[in-house]
Amino acid sequence: MFDGNMREQVDRSVQPIGSALVAMGITADVMTIVGVAMSTAAAVMIGSGNLVAGLILMVATGLPDLLDGAVAKAAGTSSTRGAYFDSVADRLSDIVLFSGVAWYLSDIRDDQMHMLPVAVMGGALMISYQRAKAESLGFDAKGGLMERAERFIALGVALFLGIFSTTLLIAVLWVMFTLTAITAVQRFFKVWKLSLI
Repeated sequence: MFDGNMREQVDRSVQPIGSALVAMGITADVMTIVGVAMSTAAAVMIGSGNLVAGLILMVATGLPDLLDGAVAKAAGTSSTRGAYFDSVADRLSDIVLFSGVAWYLSDIRDDQMHMLPVAVMGGALMISYQRAKAESLGFDAKGGLMERAERFIALGVALFLGIFSTTLLIAVLWVMFTLTAITAVQRFFKVWKLSLI
């Protein structure tokens, strides 16, 4: 939803910041690497039970993820290689963050609830794969209820609520899983219909 409705507006608003970072000698690749490092640190904090620090770090990872494209455009270094690197880094960040939540739940609960964030992560990877495969075949597979930006926001809400109640954390994860599954189905049928034209 965010990607289709607000992406261009956000990209325009961060262009001046991208130019300022380029003037400081910072490259898009550096921003991408910083984002992955921060995601990893956030996952470790979450997994070790420090949800406050994990949430702060996770929110902070949104900045380099938001700005790497602006830096590339400002520097005139936008490329397919950079887009590929950014996409792989995004998937890696998703994996480590959801793994951190799974680690946390496995430590504090005796049931199998730690598999819920793994299931959300699997759905998220399916959504990303569908888009990549569709685009390689010449189709547009953007859209759906739970794209990456929405997952990021929802995970932040889950962690914030988890500071007060594990039950609330798990409830938000169930909502994420449901909406992620719906998004995967939406994308499948969108491309399926396009392929019949």
